[in-house]
Amino acid sequence: MSLREHALSLFRGAVGTVRPAAMLRRALRLQGDGCPQLLVKGQAFPVKKDLYLVGFGKAVLGMAAAAEEILGDHLTRGIINVPLGIQESLQRAGMQEMLLKPRSKIQVIEGAKNNLPDAEALKGAVAIQELAEGLTADDLLLVLISGGGSALLPAPIPPILLEEKEKLTKMLASRGAAIQELNIVRKTLSVLKGGGLAQLAHPAQVVSLILSDVIGDPLDIIASGPTAASSHSVQDCLQILTKYNLMHSLPKSVETVLSSSPTKPSAPANYSHVSNIILGSNRLALEEARRQAEGLGYAALVLSAAVQGEVGRVATLYCQLIQLVCLAFASLGEGPLSDELRGNLLQLAAELQIPGLDLEQFLQVLRGLGPDRAVCILAGGETTVQLQGTGKGGRNQELALRVGLGLHKAQATGAGSPQGSCEILFLSGGTDGQDGPTEAAGAFCSPGLVAEARREGLDVEAFLRNNDSYSFFSQFQGGHHLLVTGLTGTNVMDIQAILIRAM
Repeated sequence: MSLREHALSLFRGAVGTVRPAAMLRRALRLQGDGCPQLLVKGQAFPVKKDLYLVGFGKAVLGMAAAAEEILGDHLTRGIINVPLGIQESLQRAGMQEMLLKPRSKIQVIEGAKNNLPDAEALKGAVAIQELAEGLTADDLLLVLISGGGSALLPAPIPPILLEEKEKLTKMLASRGAAIQELNIVRKTLSVLKGGGLAQLAHPAQVVSLILSDVIGDPLDIIASGPTAASSHSVQDCLQILTKYNLMHSLPKSVETVLSSSPTKPSAPANYSHVSNIILGSNRLALEEARRQAEGLGYAALVLSAAVQGEVGRVATLYCQLIQLVCLAFASLGEGPLSDELRGNLLQLAAELQIPGLDLEQFLQVLRGLGPDRAVCILAGGETTVQLQGTGKGGRNQELALRVGLGLHKAQATGAGSPQGSCEILFLSGGTDGQDGPTEAAGAFCSPGLVAEARREGLDVEAFLRNNDSYSFFSQFQGGHHLLVTGLTGTNVMDIQAILIRAM
C-alpha cells in the first residue's frame, strides 16, 4: 500500500471511531417501564413526565437517530438544527444509520450554509427556545451538542440583527481570532449561548451529551456553552474586541447590548438542574488512528490532541519534526544539525504554548526508535489562519500547502538533504469533512509538491499569499491531493498524520 492509502485509512478509522451513533449507544440507555430512568455513563436521571430532545451541531443528526432508537415511545418531541445538505450527503454515502426513521418525532431544520449562521438556523434556534421555555419541573430535556453548534444556534440579543452579529464574527475570524475568542464574543451577544438555553429550560432536568470540537473540552466554549455556566464576562468580550481593533467599527446595536448593564443576571445563575457529559473528543479519534497505524507496521506516536496556533508556525513545527526523523533514517540522528533542529523545535513549541505537550519527552521517544522502522506521527487540534488575501481555502489545505513549501525549502537549502533517504507524506483533514467554505476536508502533500507544481506552471507562494489553497489543490494534478470525504456527520476538530518510511 502507498503512504497515501495508509494515511487515508488512518483518517477514516479515526473519524469512524467518533461517529455519533456508536458513541451514543455506548453511553446511553433507558431502564425500567413504570418510572423509567435514563442512564448516561452510569448516571441515572428519572423520566417523571415528558422527555424532550433538542440538538445542534454537525454530528447531531446521527446522535439524534441513535437517541430516538434508544428512547423509543418515551420521547415526546424533538427539534434539531443540523448543517445544510447533511441529510442528502449521508443518504448519498449510504449512511442510513445516521438518518432519522420515517415518522420520526424529531423535527429537522437544516441551516448554517458554509458553517455561517443564517435565517434557517435562526428559525431552528427560535423553535428550540420556545420548546425550552415551555418545560415544567417534571420534564427532562436531552440536549445533543457537537461542533458547529455555535453557527446552528444563533439567537442574538435584541436589538442585534443576525447579519450584524455575523459580520462581527467574520471580521474577528479574518483577523486570526481563535475559536475560543470567537465563542466568547458570540455567547456574550446571545440569548441561548453562555448557559442561556439551560436557564430557559429551568426548572426541567437538563442532560447534555457533548461531542467536543474544542481543545481541552471546555464545557462553556463547545458550541458556545448553551447549557454550561459561562466563565467569561462582558469585560472578556470587550478585551477581545479591543485586541483585534474592532471597538470603533461595532454596529450600534452591539454597542447598546454591551453597554447596557447587566447583559446577564448579576447573581450567579443556578445550574443544579443541569448535567453536562462529554461523549467523544479528538483524543479518542487519535488513539484509534494510532492503533491502526501500529497494525500497519508503523511506530506510531501521538504528538498532541491540542495543537493550536498560527498555521505557518505549526507548519514549521511539522517540517522540523519530519527533518529530524529523516536525519535518524540517514543515521545522522546525532550531530550539530539534529541538535540545532531539536533546539529550534523546543523553542517553537514553547512559543506555540500547546497545552499538555511535553516535546522534550516526545523527542526522547522518537530518538529511541530504530532507523529502519516506518514512523507515523499523529496530532490533532485546530490552527488559525490570518487572512491576507481573497482566495478560497481552509486551515487544513493551507497547512498542507505550507508543509509542502517548507519541505521543499529545506531540501533546496541542503538543510533537509536527509529527506532524500525517506518517503514522506503529510495529511491534514477536518473530521467533519468540511475545510473552510469548500467541499474538501483537507489535503495531502509530499516534499516534491512545489517542484511538481512549478512544472505545471503553478506558483505555491502566490497561492498562499492569496489564502487560495483550495484553488491550488483543485488545479494541481487534477485535484489528486485534495482529501474529499463528504460531510461525515461528526466533528472533533482536525487530524494531522505524518508518515515516513525508508526508501
